[in-house]
Amino acid sequence: MSLKPSVSTTDHAQGNDNADLVIVEYGDYQCPYCGAAYPVLKELMKEFGSQIKFVFRNFPLSEMHQYARPAAIAAEAANLQGKFWEMHDAIYENQGSLNENFLIELAEKIGLNVSQFKTDIRKAELEEKVDSDFESGIVSGVNGTPSFFVNDKKFNGSAMDLLQLIRENAVG
Repeated sequence: MSLKPSVSTTDHAQGNDNADLVIVEYGDYQCPYCGAAYPVLKELMKEFGSQIKFVFRNFPLSEMHQYARPAAIAAEAANLQGKFWEMHDAIYENQGSLNENFLIELAEKIGLNVSQFKTDIRKAELEEKVDSDFESGIVSGVNGTPSFFVNDKKFNGSAMDLLQLIRENAVG
């Protein structure tokens, strides 16, 4: 399966924007497997961040994880204040404590304007962004989280497998 649509400026990306290697994760903030992948992906970016563009797309499995969608919307709201990755990281680092009030505490902790944040999480366009990420995942053949794509091709393996693969093929 290949990634649809391809990575664009509407995506949340970190690392090297002009990298030849583009990794996309479809993630659910409440998924234990995504939580386990998080430190591995951090390690990957620490080692190879200058050679990789890493993209995160929302794929909240709301049926199973009641706070996955609110968390995704919270990260999108943080993005409006330029702190998407700070919120993304804070949520994964405190995954066991997720609830609506805790998301507001995290907003405060990462230095967001909290009253702005509380207004933003109600914005329809944030829900639309989460939904469009989710739909792109469905179209791309994502059926669980985390799901990874490497240069638009679905990667069948864990974050650990991904790190291993990149270490084996690393240049320099």
